[in-house]
Amino acid sequence: MSDFDLSDLDLAELKKLQKETAAAIQNYEARRRQEALAAAEAAAKSAGYSLKDLIGASGGKPSKSVNPPKYRNPADETQTWTGRGRQPQWIKDALAANKSLDDFLIAG
Repeated sequence: MSDFDLSDLDLAELKKLQKETAAAIQNYEARRRQEALAAAEAAAKSAGYSLKDLIGASGGKPSKSVNPPKYRNPADETQTWTGRGRQPQWIKDALAANKSLDDFLIAG
């Protein structure tokens, strides 16, 4: 690789060079990603699979499941709690008043 003398460039030329360098890096990374994907597809095919068979239709990212609410505030039915994480204030208040969590269970 040759050395560049950047000291002779003015600000506009340096910014242009910076923009062109960033674009070249993005293109390089995209090419490498495509090459890796093609190699992975070829390896999967040689084993008798498609890449989608191996990583699933979601692209390999596991879906994040949402926990349904388990408890509901009878005073305000829009307030629910899954039973995980911090207890909402209405649950804390009810427990302090000697109520049971079972009193707030959502019938299901």
